[in-house]
Amino acid sequence: MHDRAWEKMMDPDAPLPFSLKDWVDLAPFERTLGIKIRSASNGQAILTMPFTVKLAQGMGLMHGGAITSLADTAAAIAIKTLLAPDTHFATVRLQMRFLAPVTRGIITARAEADPAKGRERTFLGRVQIVDEEGKTVARFSSEFRVARNQ
Repeated sequence: MHDRAWEKMMDPDAPLPFSLKDWVDLAPFERTLGIKIRSASNGQAILTMPFTVKLAQGMGLMHGGAITSLADTAAAIAIKTLLAPDTHFATVRLQMRFLAPVTRGIITARAEADPAKGRERTFLGRVQIVDEEGKTVARFSSEFRVARNQ
C-alpha cells in the first residue's frame, strides 16, 4: 500500500484498512517506530527499537513518548501470549520512570506480564528498557483490562 494511504484519517465506522498477520504481531504505529518483536511467550516479551532521527526530541535525545510506546507495546505483547487470540484488552494505567537519556543505538524492552491477583480481567505489565551497553534507561509498569464477556 502506498504511504499516502496510511496518512489518511481513519473512518471509525469503516473496517480497519490493515490486518495483523498473527495474534502476536505489530500494528502500523508500532512498525512506524521501527519496533521489532525478538521473542514472545509465556507472559514474557523482548522487543527492540532503533534510535532514528524521526524519534528524536528537540535536544537530540530519543523522545520519551517513543520509549513509552515501546514499553507499552512490549507489555501488551507479553499479555497477548497469555490470552486467547482476538481477546480485546487495553492499557488503563501506566507509569514510566526515565533513568538515563538515549542518544544512539538500539534499545531493548524486556517485558513480563501476569494476571493481577484478586482482580478479574486485569493484567499487570513490567518492562525494563536497556540500551546497547545493557544500561537500564527506563522502567515501566502498567495495568491492562480485558473487555467484558471475553
